[in-house]
Amino acid sequence: MRVSTAMRRWASLAALGAALTMGAHGADAKKKDKREDASGPAPYASTYKPYPGRPTALVGATVYDGRGGRIDNGTVLFEGGRVVGVGAADLAVPSGYDRIDGRGKFVTPGVIDIHSHLGVYPSPSIEALSDGNEMTSPTTPDVWAEHSVWPQDPGFTRALVNGGVTSLQILPGSANLMGGRAVTLKNVASRTVQGMKFPGAPYSLKMACGENPKRVYGGKGQKPSTRMGNFAVNRQAWIDARQYMEGDHAERDLGKDTLEGVLKGEIMVQNHCYRADEMALVLDMAKEFGYKVTAFHHAVEAYKIGDLLRANDVCAAIWADWYGFKMEAYDGIPENAALLAKQGACVVIHSDDENGIQRLNQAAARAQAAGRRIGVDVPDAQVVGWFTYNAAKAMGIGEKTGSLEKGKMADVVLWNGNPLSVYSRPEKVWVDGALMYDAADPKRKPVSDFELGQPGEGDVK
Repeated sequence: MRVSTAMRRWASLAALGAALTMGAHGADAKKKDKREDASGPAPYASTYKPYPGRPTALVGATVYDGRGGRIDNGTVLFEGGRVVGVGAADLAVPSGYDRIDGRGKFVTPGVIDIHSHLGVYPSPSIEALSDGNEMTSPTTPDVWAEHSVWPQDPGFTRALVNGGVTSLQILPGSANLMGGRAVTLKNVASRTVQGMKFPGAPYSLKMACGENPKRVYGGKGQKPSTRMGNFAVNRQAWIDARQYMEGDHAERDLGKDTLEGVLKGEIMVQNHCYRADEMALVLDMAKEFGYKVTAFHHAVEAYKIGDLLRANDVCAAIWADWYGFKMEAYDGIPENAALLAKQGACVVIHSDDENGIQRLNQAAARAQAAGRRIGVDVPDAQVVGWFTYNAAKAMGIGEKTGSLEKGKMADVVLWNGNPLSVYSRPEKVWVDGALMYDAADPKRKPVSDFELGQPGEGDVK
């Protein structure tokens, strides 16, 4: 059978169309493959399992719930790793519960540190173990802090025993504009970091403004060496990430995977930043590229823009009274937290220090006292939220922990006195309802196995 010229031409066009269609489908498949790899199950998923606990009733204590509530002569019930009841003295205690007399004592949620480098800057002075700053490029969103965490760091147990810390966020350092992914941990002993990873906690991207990146890279004779250089490098990274997200790249890029997660709202942003003017500029950059800053860390000038932080739902994660140790810290004031609270902004007290993490409650009390001296009186129950619920909220775990509410994780501290007193310390600490520390029980005083057999083992540091 003879085929006409028209028929042959039609067949050729059909074949070309099929090829183009297959090519487009192939590109879509490659794009889909890249997306599945980037957003599929976490390759280093949490293997955390709560330690076994017993049904427990704390009775007669003053209870601060972490959300601004206070109950005198209160009762807290937890079972199966969860809070099952919080109320006044008449709250019924079910049979089979261990009843603990809390008269004259105080109960709070577990303390949470939103800014820690434990594990990546281990507390022993061993330079070779410092793994927190990948100072090879001003943007390293491809690195993950969890891949540097040393679970044996004695700082973890000291934070639990001396500070009542039950959860903490481990961040990369601040040498880079984009330092990498942070990881949230439960403060329990584990042989692996996966065994500490807080189940279901979102990742955060650590970013940094100001002096640190421009000093580190300007000192190497490369960009950035100025604040305008900082912004230029950041903006280009976001432009590249947007193109990656919207393109059909078959090849994965670990750094752009992280930035894509930020742009999609799946990964939070924790931004090291001191100056008020710079924080305002960062908020403009976030609007330009469509991401959200969850919290500004250190933020010593946050008191100048409390209204702006409130309007943008951005927390200020701050020290109580660190200031003056470099130029961008010169305008830090001890009244920062109180003035932020007065303006209705979210306040978090953080440590950024292996020793400060053991006394976040005292740091919050100092910040509260500084406010009182200028006539800003923040109630105790609200101040407790600065190192419990507000931290949890800014880490994306506020629905799971950070406050004493029915159904939440039973992360609980029983203090031997008011936690806002310098004389008070944790008496008992529970993580997911498991008693991890008991001052009266030598078997419940955890010590890192790295320190076993060393002089001064288990001493208060």
